[in-house]
Amino acid sequence: MAIRKARASWAPSDQGGGGTIHSESGALAAKYTFGSRFASDPGTNPEELLGAAHAACFNMALAGALTAAGHQPARLETAAEVTIEKLTEGFRITTIHLVTAAEVPGISDEVFQEQAHLTKLSCPVSKALAGTDIFLEAKLV
Repeated sequence: MAIRKARASWAPSDQGGGGTIHSESGALAAKYTFGSRFASDPGTNPEELLGAAHAACFNMALAGALTAAGHQPARLETAAEVTIEKLTEGFRITTIHLVTAAEVPGISDEVFQEQAHLTKLSCPVSKALAGTDIFLEAKLV
């Protein structure tokens, strides 16, 4: 069993506040603010971090599924668009749109689409986000 750790600090202010995010490995140390989340200010935000995690998890899971099915991928690239909306009950991440481009020699589009769809349902981050609408656009290149 793997346990991964991260931490965040936050200091509220009249401008909304700001803080830092750190991963245990040291690979991530970033600032985030109200403006980086809801405007175009510099810094990161929980939604882009969630999108990066989902894209990475999807790539790893799809590579494993394709390889297990006898189709070793040469390259996988996934982008994630995470939408946060203000609803009557408060803010909520409503959708994640994954866009995957894959180079998989010798695979048919039908088999690739089936593997991509199953991976969308089964990757650990997708499972953790089961209450969010997840859309997938997968294409062979």
